[in-house]
Amino acid sequence: MHINPERSSRPDYALLERQVESVLEGERNLMTNAAQFSALVYDTLADLNWAGFYFTVPARKGDGQDLLVGPFQGKPACARIPFGRGVCGTVAVERKTIVVPDVHAFPGHIACDSASNSEIVIPLIKDGEVVGVFDIDSPLLNRFSEEDREGLERMLAAFMDGTDFS
Repeated sequence: MHINPERSSRPDYALLERQVESVLEGERNLMTNAAQFSALVYDTLADLNWAGFYFTVPARKGDGQDLLVGPFQGKPACARIPFGRGVCGTVAVERKTIVVPDVHAFPGHIACDSASNSEIVIPLIKDGEVVGVFDIDSPLLNRFSEEDREGLERMLAAFMDGTDFS
């Protein structure tokens, strides 16, 4: 886990939302903005060991959809996750944020990093379609609060507004 003394377990999400807008200003490229967003989250929130994107792609097998890893910060991750599998795949199907206080108690959890103990995953919905998810893992149990969920959803709304998905 990367340690940064400026990281906060209770960040100022209003300030972070403005920082997202500032960092993305003048650039609408999906991969560039996703890389910048992941780095900002990883560098400002305390007690994280992974923060990044998975984007919707056609499934390798069948007619379904998968999530393919995109820009992130942290250790190498699972490259592809089917919709409906693990926390990320569940969020893609349910289309709502899930906060998991203890990933080991989540049915079907995919352990990409055995050091992860809690997780928050937020869906990315553009024009009514799930285009991906943003996933954050922590080595601490119960790391993510309702305040984190609300703040991260606002930050991702700014990311979505400032980014082209075509």
